[in-house]
Amino acid sequence: MELPAVNLKSRFPGSPKEPPTLEAGEAILLVHWLLTTWGCIVFSGPYAWANFTILALGVWAVAQRDSVDAISMFLGGLVVTVFLDVIHISIFYPRVGLSDTVRFSAGMAILSLLLKPFSCCLVYHMYRERGGFLGPSQDRSAYQTIASPEVPADPESRGSIPQGY
Repeated sequence: MELPAVNLKSRFPGSPKEPPTLEAGEAILLVHWLLTTWGCIVFSGPYAWANFTILALGVWAVAQRDSVDAISMFLGGLVVTVFLDVIHISIFYPRVGLSDTVRFSAGMAILSLLLKPFSCCLVYHMYRERGGFLGPSQDRSAYQTIASPEVPADPESRGSIPQGY
């Protein structure tokens, strides 16, 4: 088992202790966790399962800072929950008997939905920083097409190449 690295700078007397900083991924998780918790007062069940599952993926992405898989799953989950939240809020929005608590909860769920595209942009930026790339692969050195097989260097061995159909 590998021991974690320890920063000894702050243990020496006279050295200023650096305050902990809140990074973008942690801030996204904190804001969406708070808004989702408040939104679950009215929208429980599938809304809570979808959003808290994606927040769990976000915790994984923050914990493993070098993992492209974790951040890509978090990004994909955020994009999917945008569409799921629109559907869920539009179907289950209470129409009758809106108390202050219900309005507050629905407002927090809507605010979370409005912040998710911005969060997706920040998470995509983190994905690119970790080396992720969306699109066709740039590395084609190991790729060989089936349509153009390599011709053997020995001209006498041409007769032994099976002909295509």
